[in-house]
Amino acid sequence: MALTGLFFLFYLLVHMYGNLMILMGPEAFDEYAHHIRTIGEPMVPEKGVLWVMRIGLLASLVLHVWAAVTLWRRAGQARTNRYVMKRKGYGNFYAKAMRWGGLAILLFVVFHILHLTTHTISIGEPQPTPSQRVVESFSQWWGVLIYVVAMVAVGLHLLHGIWGAAMTLGLNTSLKRAEQIRFVSILVATIIVVGFLIPPFAILLGLVP
Repeated sequence: MALTGLFFLFYLLVHMYGNLMILMGPEAFDEYAHHIRTIGEPMVPEKGVLWVMRIGLLASLVLHVWAAVTLWRRAGQARTNRYVMKRKGYGNFYAKAMRWGGLAILLFVVFHILHLTTHTISIGEPQPTPSQRVVESFSQWWGVLIYVVAMVAVGLHLLHGIWGAAMTLGLNTSLKRAEQIRFVSILVATIIVVGFLIPPFAILLGLVP
């Protein structure tokens, strides 16, 4: 779970950078969208690298979900009797956020693919180019709202996920290091959430053509 989570973290940072290209104008964003489909040409067929990325992401997703279910079951088997009093506070909140937030992210990923990859779902009027589809989608307040809810779920998932991955990989060697890990998890989660939300709000507010 830790390793696939770190892979997704790297992908999110790259994807965030690509989304921010819309701030440079439709032409820059369309050029970026075209470039990721033609990486490696002519040595590699068109969309070849893109499909390798997609297969890698799908495999990582399957492994991540499998690990989550396995750990969930293992936790349940470790204690067959329920606690007399339910846990409260920080740990319980993030445990629920990881489980239900993960499910919300999974549903959003399916929606996101149907929306901007297969174009099965449209927000607003259908548009011919990637930049126009993005601008049209985030010109609708409810399109931005869906994105905000998804990014909040992603942020909470990252906040605890980065912490948990660092613990799993044995990086919490001291109290000071644990505090540093918590700071990094907050910083990275904030950067990703804010970075992903800048384009939709910029479009909604009319700051992008």
